[in-house]
Amino acid sequence: MTAVSSRPVVTLNGNDLTIEDIVAVGIGDKQVALAPDALDRCRASRRFLEEEVAARRIIYGVNTSFGPLCNRIIKDSEIEALQINLIRGHAAGLGDPIKPYIALGIMVVRLNSLVKGYSGVRTELLEFLNDMINEGIAPHIPECGSVGASGDLVHLAHMALTVIGEGTVYYRGEQMQAAEALSAAGMKPMRLSFKEGIALMNGTSAMTALAAFALFGARKLLRLSCVTGAFALEIFGGIDDAFDEDIHKIKPHPGQINVAETIRNLYQGSRNITLREGMHELIRSQHRDGPVFETSINVQDVYSVRCTPQILAPVAEAIEQAVRTVEVEANSSNDNPVIVPEKKKVIHGGNFHGQSIGFAMDSLCIAIATLSTLSERRLNKYLDKGLNEGLPEQLDPGAVGLTMGLMGAQYLATSTTAEIRQLAGPVSTNSISCNASNQDVVSMGTVAARKAFRAVSNSKHVLTVEVLACLQALSFRSADGLGKGTSRIYRELGKGFKVYDNGGVLHVELVRLRKMLFSSSLLDDLSVYWRV
Repeated sequence: MTAVSSRPVVTLNGNDLTIEDIVAVGIGDKQVALAPDALDRCRASRRFLEEEVAARRIIYGVNTSFGPLCNRIIKDSEIEALQINLIRGHAAGLGDPIKPYIALGIMVVRLNSLVKGYSGVRTELLEFLNDMINEGIAPHIPECGSVGASGDLVHLAHMALTVIGEGTVYYRGEQMQAAEALSAAGMKPMRLSFKEGIALMNGTSAMTALAAFALFGARKLLRLSCVTGAFALEIFGGIDDAFDEDIHKIKPHPGQINVAETIRNLYQGSRNITLREGMHELIRSQHRDGPVFETSINVQDVYSVRCTPQILAPVAEAIEQAVRTVEVEANSSNDNPVIVPEKKKVIHGGNFHGQSIGFAMDSLCIAIATLSTLSERRLNKYLDKGLNEGLPEQLDPGAVGLTMGLMGAQYLATSTTAEIRQLAGPVSTNSISCNASNQDVVSMGTVAARKAFRAVSNSKHVLTVEVLACLQALSFRSADGLGKGTSRIYRELGKGFKVYDNGGVLHVELVRLRKMLFSSSLLDDLSVYWRV
């Protein structure tokens, strides 16, 4: 069957899948199709593999067993049963299920890898996966199980189970048996042929899809951190010196230059910022008494305001480097063995190893911890009466003591930042030999990707609290003088916002605001401002 939909199409050819594509298909905004020329490559690969099998060549995972059992040769009559046994025996995960939209993303990444034409599977299998994705049949995949070395064997085994009509899936909002969902979609379970079980399982698609979703969220966090940086500068009447183009040109980290430009774009036209020359004039106009006098004007802002471009520079660069790594992986052939028909080769190797993803996700966790720390410190400045430059204590509009303003929300931000810092510890260095020492150096790439996704999700809590503090603070300042970009964002965020005065449960406002920030296109639509 072929699913029909009016959704935009991502055509898979194995070469240009992006993290945005993975996310869009996973959440149901787009559907997939298979490129005809890619299918031609796959047919050639399958024909050559069939010739090699007919010639009784010894090929790992086709007519041999797996891992340390690879010296066990399998009879021709059992080579299809071998694939089923591999799937059932490796569907050994435990833990909470991976979110259904990420499970669909995993299928997209796996299908894109197979479509490259180096895996030797039949086009019928590719079309089956294509239909499952477009129907929204998401495999139930437990989160724990992969060491990220021979790919995501356990995670992808659970995915492969659904292809043969076993295991459970999420379909139309319900969890059900895979066979039941396939039937409801007008599909029948596949009968896998040789090489197809291992081709479905032996790859990095779970860690890659998890990483894609983590990075999609990380980009939104970075943009929002630039927004809150611009808000802080305006709320505290900060000095524009620190964002001057020339200062960043002489320390030309690309991320630093881009963050500074983004923030300048956001506050452009602001009447709240202290301009450098205006600051000098104000200080000179103050009364002098003796050789030293104290001015009421800050000559420099605190680091959490002034050093935002320098602090977020490596964050921006880590995110973009990770995007490049993940997109290379998503468009790679990463199973074993690989079939190269034009050179008449069946090559045994290790493209399934996830070290690149592990490194990238560990770096992303460090970046997210840095971003969250910056956000939490700015939040503290808003609430601490000794630091907040005349704003009400705890940003409380009422009788302080009887009411407590945003005190409780800071506990959320601070404790969550501590948790994110804990997640910043690397896991890609924690190799443990397994599989009878066949897998003697493993990547833990999937653990790293899961950790990064959690860090990004937690950081959204922190930034949500900071944005709430910005809105609350602006209720005590005039928003009329905001910059062109910040005023536009303030108007959008202000929809539905009411100054928190202990008249309701703070959790309700945080839930509303978090959804508005991260489940809408607000941060994506303002493309004129972004350089990050």
